[in-house]
Parts: sequence; structure tokens; C-alpha cells
Amino acid sequence: MENQEPTRLTRPRKRKKKRKGKTWLLVTLVCLLLVAGAGYIFRKQVALLAFDTLVKDTVAETLDQSYEKIDEEVKPDKVQNPFSILLLGTDERKNEPGRSDTIIYSVVRPADGKVLLVSIPRDTYTEIAEENRKSKINAAYARGGIKRSVDTVENLLGNNVDFYATINFQGLKDVVDKLGGVRLPITKVIENKQKIHEKLRIEPNKPIYDGQDALSYARYREDSDFNRTMRHRVLIDAILARALEIQNITKLPDLMKVAGSNFKTNMTSTFMIDLAKSFYEGGSMPAISNYMLKGKGAMRDSLWYYDPDEEDVEYIRKLIANWHDPNTPADQLIEPASDDDKAKASGSH
Repeated sequence: MENQEPTRLTRPRKRKKKRKGKTWLLVTLVCLLLVAGAGYIFRKQVALLAFDTLVKDTVAETLDQSYEKIDEEVKPDKVQNPFSILLLGTDERKNEPGRSDTIIYSVVRPADGKVLLVSIPRDTYTEIAEENRKSKINAAYARGGIKRSVDTVENLLGNNVDFYATINFQGLKDVVDKLGGVRLPITKVIENKQKIHEKLRIEPNKPIYDGQDALSYARYREDSDFNRTMRHRVLIDAILARALEIQNITKLPDLMKVAGSNFKTNMTSTFMIDLAKSFYEGGSMPAISNYMLKGKGAMRDSLWYYDPDEEDVEYIRKLIANWHDPNTPADQLIEPASDDDKAKASGSH
């Protein structure tokens, strides 16, 4: 019996050890699943923490170098309130006066996750601020810089501009390359063929387009001003979508450095960072509503102009006022009328 006692004691120990092994294996698997799930669920929080910890100060410092105020007005300081931005894409080349090829009056409603973009064709015939005469609206930037551009757009649309942001097209090219390219809905070859225009060609159906293609997409001239303006809006959407992808958040300092002197704004670095984070935390791109000032072409002194439709100018004034008013509920925002998707800017010209 004494020889049997150890036998009875050793068997339970072996079974217990086996259960313990299975238990720890199960716990390990559960922990791995929890960690993996948490990594998926909280990946944005981790990315934002990494941003705040590793790159926020560098981004702010770089953005501060692009800050350039134009007046002493009190500007909105809270990202939850609606505000307006005049977006100017400038094409400044050596030995040529800079002109604003892209002019977009935008209203941002951070709390609602909505953005209104109103495009103004660069050849729009309107009174230029401080000159008391009419000309193409893009001449305002060439003759008086951002201040005259802001004043001219405010006079045309009857609404104040809270902020401005300008980027030279060369800076746009470099930003796109730093992002690893952008996705563009190009379904047909885009090519300048006239001798008076710079040579460019973009092949269709590429999964990703590099900075040079993006620049050519913005500069292509041999269709209508209408389609060209639409392409500019499509390109802005594509860049925003690419920048908000999680793998690109750590590229922000480099993106800011690339933009460098090509980017100017009177938004503070704190305001821009808080705005970007609010959209990122929202989980999706802001809903963008587009509209373009209607008009018709006209010749004056052998030059082509775009005469704005006065009724449409009044409509745009009411549209902007509706979006800019913080007391307008999201479900009462005026949604711009569709114009058959404005040719969809897909390269079909």
C-alpha cells in the first residue's frame, strides 16, 4: 500500500498540470484577440496620441512659418463654429506675374462635418477692389496680392472671408509626391495639343497619379473653364482623402516642410491642427457640397471674359449666408443644386 500511495498522488498532479497548460494557452489566445481588437478599434486614438507626442510641435512650428495676416480683424478661434476660407491656387512662375488660377470660397462647418465649396472661374468679369474698374477676377492677386483678392471676392459675393489659404502649384506637386500620389478619376487621355499651351499628357486609369500628373491635371486648358474648375475641386478632394489615411499622419511634418514658402495662410497653427484632428476623429471625410458660379463667355477688346449671371450671384450670396450662420441647423442647410455632376471632371472632354 505504501507503494500505491505515491501512484495515487502523482496522477492528479499530472492531470492538473495539463489543465493549467490548457488554461494558460486559452488566456494567451484571448489576450491576443483582445489586443488585436483594441488595436483595430483604437487605431485612431493611437495615431492621434503618436501625433501629439511625436510630431505636433514640429508641425506647429512649420505652420507658424506660413502664417501671414492681412488685417487686424478678430477671427473665429473655435473649430466647432462655421467659418469661411478663400482658397487660392496660384501659378507663380519665373519672370511672370502670379495669378490665382483657382478661386474657391469655402464654408466649413466642423460640428456638422460639412464643407461648402463655391468655385469662381478665374476669368470672371467683376470690379477689382481699390481700382474702381472691372477686369478678370484673377487679376486682383496679380496686382494687389491676397488682400486685394479677398476684398474683391467679398465685394462680389457679399459675404466676409474669415481666413485665406494660398498654395503655389509647384508646392501642390511636391505635396502629392510626399503623400505617395493621389487617386484621380481619369478615364480618357488628357493632353494639351495647342502650341500656345505647355505640353502635357496624362494617361487614363492609373491606380495612383504622381505629383507631375496632378499638376498637369490642374493645368490642363483645352476644354472649358467649367471643367477646369471642377478638376481643381476633384484634386483638392483627392489630396484631402490621401492626407487623412492613417499611414500618412506621421508624414505631416515633412508635408509642411515640402509646402514651405509655397503655402501662406492667416490661420494659426493651433487652429489648423485642431481642425484637422476634429475631422480625423470624426471617422470619415467631411461631406463636401460643390457649386460653381454660373455665367457665359463674352469678348472685350479681343479678350475672353466670363460674365457672371446676376441671379446666380444672388443665389450664391444666400447660399453662403445660410451655411455660415451658426444658428442654421444641419438639416436646414441649403444643398446646392446639381448641374449633372458638372461633367464629373473625369477626363471626358
